[in-house]
Amino acid sequence: MTSQIRFRLAVLCVLLTSCIGRAQQRRKVIINQDGSGPGGSNMQTLALLIQSPQVEVLGITVVSGNQWRDEEVAHTLRLREIMVRTDIPVIPGAVFPLVRRHEETQIWQQRFGKVAFAGAWDDRWWHESFVVPPIPEGQPTTKPANEDAVHFLIRKVHEFPQAVTIYEGGPMTNLALAISIDPQFPELAEQLVFMGGSLAPPTDDPEFVSNPRHEFNFWFDPEAAQIVLRAPWKKITCTPTDISVKTRLTPAMIKQIDAGGTPLAHYIARYYQTGQGGEYMWDELAAAAWIDPTLITRQETRYMAVDLDRGAGYGNTLTWAEKDKPKITVQPVEIQFDLDKEKFYRMFIGLMSAPAPAR
Repeated sequence: MTSQIRFRLAVLCVLLTSCIGRAQQRRKVIINQDGSGPGGSNMQTLALLIQSPQVEVLGITVVSGNQWRDEEVAHTLRLREIMVRTDIPVIPGAVFPLVRRHEETQIWQQRFGKVAFAGAWDDRWWHESFVVPPIPEGQPTTKPANEDAVHFLIRKVHEFPQAVTIYEGGPMTNLALAISIDPQFPELAEQLVFMGGSLAPPTDDPEFVSNPRHEFNFWFDPEAAQIVLRAPWKKITCTPTDISVKTRLTPAMIKQIDAGGTPLAHYIARYYQTGQGGEYMWDELAAAAWIDPTLITRQETRYMAVDLDRGAGYGNTLTWAEKDKPKITVQPVEIQFDLDKEKFYRMFIGLMSAPAPAR
């Protein structure tokens, strides 16, 4: 063997060792999302986590929320195809909340006032739960996994104990069902990171002015949120509306992303959503702050629960300090309140406009 060949083999070994080391360091996550689309906060969050070279997405579990599950599954599959990441499984989850139903919610709104956004139940785009309307980005050609979301979640935390973060960007139905089937599920996860809840958001947005403690993900399935928040997770991090409404995805940012020239960049630009809170970067911030916690400049630890009374506050966020928390089981939650916006925007633009990372 010549010295040149030996040198090349040594370099190859170093490169392989480096690649293996980087792969081992990638942080495992399961994305539990109400994957409405095309574009918008939910799809952009999926893209952000998939694009990050620091993250290994084990799977995307889908739950009804902004849209019905089957429609969301179609949007998620199509985004996965556009990003050429069909290796990531998409797993259908819960179609309906644990308790709430459409008819009950309609009656509730008649009694206590119409909410600004009702997701899959909203009269402006209501359709039956198992109908999948034509999707603008084109029908997917791939299929979801032949497994349900709840058992996928349980299986993966047993496969990688204390190594999987559960990222929750929608209603918590899938997680509540997983906890009910396997009480070890939250303890086996590394942590729970979620976008949800609302305390006193600094905004004149009509969705929060009348009821600042109202937030859609909790409101759509309050019982599920209560089950999840009471579970013994090692760590819970919350991105509430209070910090989300400080962010905006602007046309100038979209222009920078589109200049990246990738299929993902063009998808983000084409389906950029405005109105109905479309510019708020609800879920993107929660995901980005998990990847880089230095984006958050202020957070507080409080105890959190959900109002389950069937009155006007049904689904509202409840929080307490240590000294005045209730006797019932509540868990500490790290709640984010402020951020380095420019650093967050740079991170988002960079990931959305970059070529797809190596698998």
